[in-house]
Amino acid sequence: MYDLAIIGGGPAGLTAAVYARRAGLSTLLLEITVCGGQIINSQNVENFPAIAQIEGWRLADDWQKQAQALGAEVKTAAVTGVELAGDKKIVHTAKGDFEALAVIIATGAGHRKLDCPGGAELSGRGVSTCASCDGAFFRGRKVAVVGGGNTAFEDALHLSSLCEKVYIVHRRREFRAEKRLVETAAAKANVEFLTPCVPTGVVADGNNRVAALRVRNLETGEERTLDTPGVFTAIGMIPNNAAFANVLRLDEAGYAVAGEDCESGTPGVWVAGDGRKKALRQLVTAAADGAVAATAAAAYVNAMK
Repeated sequence: MYDLAIIGGGPAGLTAAVYARRAGLSTLLLEITVCGGQIINSQNVENFPAIAQIEGWRLADDWQKQAQALGAEVKTAAVTGVELAGDKKIVHTAKGDFEALAVIIATGAGHRKLDCPGGAELSGRGVSTCASCDGAFFRGRKVAVVGGGNTAFEDALHLSSLCEKVYIVHRRREFRAEKRLVETAAAKANVEFLTPCVPTGVVADGNNRVAALRVRNLETGEERTLDTPGVFTAIGMIPNNAAFANVLRLDEAGYAVAGEDCESGTPGVWVAGDGRKKALRQLVTAAADGAVAATAAAAYVNAMK
C-alpha cells in the first residue's frame, strides 16, 4: 500500500509527486500516456516563473525526472475506477488495483472537438489539435486556426513561420488571448483574422483528407470557403473527470467542485489542476494546486499513522 496515489501526470500531478516525496510519503503516480499533460504539445513555454523559454516536452521531462529522483514511482496505466470511501483507497486500472491512504485526482482536461460536419470525421486527416506536432506537414500551404485564446494565438504564430497563410477564425470580435500575442499575430503579414466567424464544415478531398474549411460571418451571414488543407482547433477543453463522476462533485461542465484548498469533500481525496473548477488554468496554477494538495495529503497521512 502506498501513502499517496496521484492520478494524472500533468503539471499538477508531477508537482504533487515532488511535494509528497519531500514530505516523506511513499508515492505512486499513474498516467495514461506520457507525463506532462498539455505542455508536451507546446513548442515553447514562456510563462512559467524563472524560465524565460523552454520546450514543453523538455519541461515535462525535467519535471518527471525530478519527481522520480526524489523517489516517486511512475506507472503507465489507464484508471478505470476508484473506491474512495473509508481509510483505504483503491484505484482500479487496466493493469491491476493499487491501494493508498490518500488520493490526488489530477487528470486535467482534453481538447474540445470541432463541432461541425467533417470536424470529427477528418480528425487526424488534416484536422489537428497540435500545431507543434503537425504544423510541419503544411509547410508552404494555407491553414486555419479556430479559437481566440492564448493557445490559438500561440499555434497561429508557430504556423506563421511555416505556412504561406494562417487564418484565425473566432466567433467573437474580441479575443481572450493576451494582448501581446494578439499584437504579435496582427503584425504578421501572413496572418488574417476572420471575426466574428464560425466554421460550418470541413471539406474532404478525394483521399478523405481536409481540402478546405467553410466559415460563416455571424454578423453578415456571408459564407466563405478557405483553401486550407490544415485546420487546427483551440476551442477550449473538456475536463477528464468522467471516471470519477460517482465520487466527485462536478459542475454542469464536468469540472470538479473544489476550492483553493483542493479538498474534494471526501476525506483523504483532493482534486488538483485543470480538472478543478477555477478562474485561471495555467501551468503555474496547476503546479500550485499540486503543492497544496500534496501538503494537505501529507498532513492527513501522518495523522493516520
